[in-house]
Amino acid sequence: MSLYRDTGVVLRTYRLGEADRIVVLMTAQHGKVRAVAKGVRKAKSRFGGRLEPISHASLLLYEGRQLDVISQAESIDHFRAIRDDLDRLTRAMALLEVVDQVAQEREPDVRLYQMLVGALRALAAHAAPLLVPAFYWKVLANEGVRPELDSCLSCGSAEVLVAFDVGEGGALCRTCRRGTAVSSEALVLLRRVLGGDLVGALAEGPSRATHEVGRLATSAMEYHLERRLRAVTLLES
Repeated sequence: MSLYRDTGVVLRTYRLGEADRIVVLMTAQHGKVRAVAKGVRKAKSRFGGRLEPISHASLLLYEGRQLDVISQAESIDHFRAIRDDLDRLTRAMALLEVVDQVAQEREPDVRLYQMLVGALRALAAHAAPLLVPAFYWKVLANEGVRPELDSCLSCGSAEVLVAFDVGEGGALCRTCRRGTAVSSEALVLLRRVLGGDLVGALAEGPSRATHEVGRLATSAMEYHLERRLRAVTLLES
């Protein structure tokens, strides 16, 4: 087996046998990786808590035919501020769930990895209302499905846009409107998220516009994935 080093965020884990665990990672250089952490469930495991969901770690792995094997794991970010706050933890799970669904096994996506680490660090610092929705929109743009926001998706008109169609991926004018009604304030905020003012957009407090952008983000992501998002249900409960 070949040995390699990488850094990764733990997306989820599940049990294997009496003492082992399969760890699903989003890595910087190898995309999504499934690996075995041997003995991790023992009280004296050498891995400690470094391979729990959300953990960001430096890793040494052996490449296997079906599952890799984690030989070493050193913590980079433990994100205790997230783990100690139920609301932040739920938001973090919403980030991990989407990355787990979008990332392809063994296909590197450095941008997605960087966005996930950046979002978790931002969440640890401040639980901004728009953080999860903004992450969803950024992931969709990274997947090549950036929405049309500057003119009507149907007729190309630059008139006032009043609706958003998640299936077709963009805003619509009064004449062509269908899908979900959307305010001009929400469209402005969404343009800021995708147009280079992410930091400023994340500083926005709760408002009708942030709620609209969040609702549309969930709808657009679920449409893209063709499945419901479990973590979002917990956020909305």
